[in-house]
Amino acid sequence: MNVSRQLFNLQEVDQELASNEQAHARISAQLGESKDVLDTRAKLEVETKQLEEITHSQHTVEWEIEDISAKLTKFEGELYSGKTTSPKELTSLQQEIDSLKNNRGKLEDRDLEFMETIESLNTTISELRSNLEKLEIEWQQKQKDFIAELKELEKLISGLTEKRKTLASEIDPQLLTVYEELKKQKGASVAKVEQGICRGCRISLPVNELQQVRSGSMVRCSSCGRILFLA
Repeated sequence: MNVSRQLFNLQEVDQELASNEQAHARISAQLGESKDVLDTRAKLEVETKQLEEITHSQHTVEWEIEDISAKLTKFEGELYSGKTTSPKELTSLQQEIDSLKNNRGKLEDRDLEFMETIESLNTTISELRSNLEKLEIEWQQKQKDFIAELKELEKLISGLTEKRKTLASEIDPQLLTVYEELKKQKGASVAKVEQGICRGCRISLPVNELQQVRSGSMVRCSSCGRILFLA
């Protein structure tokens, strides 16, 4: 087997190895929490906290309503008991009762608003929990699939790594150095020759270069510098 063929075979293994390593890195990056799951959890946490705060506020308003109602019962009892006969005191009691009723009405309006908000929040939270459960199930399945894919890729990478070692051991170290330098510079070190054209730079080869390639000699393209390989 000529050197250009050996180097071309090595390049094919390197390219396959790089492709599988990129796939491994891409899948590895997807392990862990998904953005959709994290975002939905965060929204659920915000809505739940808001529900707790509004529920607390509603309870405070209800306690205030109960307190006012108790005072109203007391003052109305005094007003209608007949025990208070002073017009001034009666007027004062009536004003106090009117003020308490006005305050209670405002508080009852707030309580109604809180109830409507709580109902809306409960609906939103229920939807978020249902969506989160669905997303978590999907995420867990994806994680299993990713782990299975990674194991398969690791087997392929291991096999290709061993194959590369074997191929590289059969090539002159100096030529390997040239190959590696070209790989760093150009991505591909070896270019196929098809119909007299270097497929690395798509330039027609001079006749003398083409003849050398056909003879089995190791030749580098005078245009791009890649090692030429005639299949």
